[in-house]
Amino acid sequence: MPPKRNPLNLNALQLRTLTLLQELARLPDYSRPGDEPGSIVIAGLPTAHGDHFHIGEAVVASADATGLRNPVVWIALERKGLVRYFSDCAVLTPLGIGYDTGLRNAILHLGRH
Repeated sequence: MPPKRNPLNLNALQLRTLTLLQELARLPDYSRPGDEPGSIVIAGLPTAHGDHFHIGEAVVASADATGLRNPVVWIALERKGLVRYFSDCAVLTPLGIGYDTGLRNAILHLGRH
């Protein structure tokens, strides 16, 4: 039997937020290695301009990022062991880094705008 897609039953907002955090973890402008082996500290969030913002080379619609500033989403992701949230940063755990949201190609648009 193949592994279950979305085994932690994240809702759509949680999945989009985790996808964006995973992308931020790939970029040294927003992240650094964490103290826990395999973890990544997200030390900043991008600022939207108009209806979108940039994460590296990707353009993201602001509508896909509403969870980045929603404390309820952070609490849910923390409760499921995907992130640890602090007032000035977040730590993406190894589970959070490796979780397949299936949304990377859907919400991260590469190319010019």
